[in-house]
Amino acid sequence: MSSILLVDDEPNILMSLEYAFKKQGYKVFIARDGEEALEIAQKHCPKIVVLDVMMPKLDGYETLKTMKSYTCLAQTKFVFLSAKTKDSDIAYGLSIGADKYFSKPFSVKKLIDEIKLLLI
Repeated sequence: MSSILLVDDEPNILMSLEYAFKKQGYKVFIARDGEEALEIAQKHCPKIVVLDVMMPKLDGYETLKTMKSYTCLAQTKFVFLSAKTKDSDIAYGLSIGADKYFSKPFSVKKLIDEIKLLLI
């Protein structure tokens, strides 16, 4: 069973994604900001991290940069899920190590399908 860390400060997004991924058989961890995400990532070493960009305490970009330095996350795939939809935002997210970048609003089914492909 693959594990996934969902990081977003919007409770409705977290609830819908948690439900959808658990239904698919994933072990799901939840964080509401970047600092909480770093703690959970170090402790549980998820296979996938889905990150919002605009969050309190530590934004998604800085969170990803820090996570990239954790040896236990060397094989982890990173996906941004953000309302920041400019080409420059997407290009920056990918340039710092994200494997995919999804813009909000998004399709939960498409997100799950893309994550399954990343795990192959």
